[in-house]
Amino acid sequence: MSVFREFREFAVKGNIVDLAVAVVIGGAFGKIVTSLVEDIVMPAVGALGGVDFKSLAVQVGDARILYGKFIQTGVDFLIIALAIFVMVKIINDLRRRYEDQPPAATPPRQEQLLEEIRDLLKKR
Repeated sequence: MSVFREFREFAVKGNIVDLAVAVVIGGAFGKIVTSLVEDIVMPAVGALGGVDFKSLAVQVGDARILYGKFIQTGVDFLIIALAIFVMVKIINDLRRRYEDQPPAATPPRQEQLLEEIRDLLKKR
């Protein structure tokens, strides 16, 4: 029974749930970027250069090496890496701004004591 309890505690920790959400969103984002590259970017680049990247291949014996698809995958990676870099940069900048702000002013000692008295009276 303790193994089940340990697993349940592990599975419901905030970090695990956050990781699961990140994986799902990352997968969806990857599909969007792949579509962007395959359906918009590479055809536009190919039109400018007069090249269809999907058809770029080399025949070596019986094997057909599709290096055009490899180029598309490389462009996918660069776009995803750039997007992640920008997001991490924004998050780090926001975190620095938040950490640099002075802490909220604490109320005078007299107000703190009054709040404590109020809280004690509420418990009765």
